[in-house]
Amino acid sequence: MAMDAEQKKVVIDAHAKHEGDTGSPEVQVALLTARIEGLTGHFKVHKGLLKLVGQRRKLLNYLKKKDIQRYRALIAKLGLRK
Repeated sequence: MAMDAEQKKVVIDAHAKHEGDTGSPEVQVALLTARIEGLTGHFKVHKGLLKLVGQRRKLLNYLKKKDIQRYRALIAKLGLRK
């Protein structure tokens, strides 16, 4: 099930670095994580989860190379492993 605008706004507000921030890696990873969590049951039946997880992994790798502190803070905040 897709996230509605209100749920998306809550996720963005929780992870935004500044007012109007919708494109930082933290926000993008948080939105993908929320989508993945919402669709996990569906993806157990239908394939496609790996594509989203791969996209999130690439963004996390980028953030890890760019700023390790932001990466660690985001991993801890979202409760992701690694």
